[in-house]
Amino acid sequence: MSRFSAFLNPVLLLFSCDLCLVRANRPPSPVNVTVTQLKANSATVSWDVPEGDVVIGYAILQQRQDGQMQRFIREVNTTNRACVLWDLAEDADYIIQVQSIGLYGESQASKRVHFRTLKETDRLPSNSSNQGDITMEGLDKDRQLQTGEIIIIVAVLLMWAAVIALFCRQYDIIKDNDSNNNKEKTKPSSEHSTPERPSGGLLRSKKKSPSVNIIEV
Repeated sequence: MSRFSAFLNPVLLLFSCDLCLVRANRPPSPVNVTVTQLKANSATVSWDVPEGDVVIGYAILQQRQDGQMQRFIREVNTTNRACVLWDLAEDADYIIQVQSIGLYGESQASKRVHFRTLKETDRLPSNSSNQGDITMEGLDKDRQLQTGEIIIIVAVLLMWAAVIALFCRQYDIIKDNDSNNNKEKTKPSSEHSTPERPSGGLLRSKKKSPSVNIIEV
């Protein structure tokens, strides 16, 4: 028995040392755990992690205060500091606790946070007002887009009208120049042409009729 106890004591000492090392390397508990964006069936949980500690994930314990439902959410390889809780019962009390997951284990659970979901009737007016705001914002955006499109279309039409007017003016100028050039080409040919001489004019030489002398004997 003494030999067994002598062998068991070093083993227990090593195991306790390992536990102390693991606990020392665990990350601290999350702080500033808050619940926001409360709705009838969902809520958002956010928290902070002390600086200088390596955290690779989180774990959330969610349970109803009446004990009817309990849920455990665990996610690793993430740096998120918030989580959305879905499928909640309306007008129900919940308690949540958050744990940080490090390289050597999980931290101690944070302080308990209590919250209560809204009723479905409490959510509808806010949603309807939000939908109205969204609709009005959409209408304003559509109106702005329509006004901008109209301005662009009018500007393009004015540019096309100016281009067409300039083209017509240039075409008239070119047409006038061509007609003037044709007139100038036809005028010298008429001036240098040889005039027709009328038959029997002064320039044509008259033939002399032969003279006949008659001598009577």
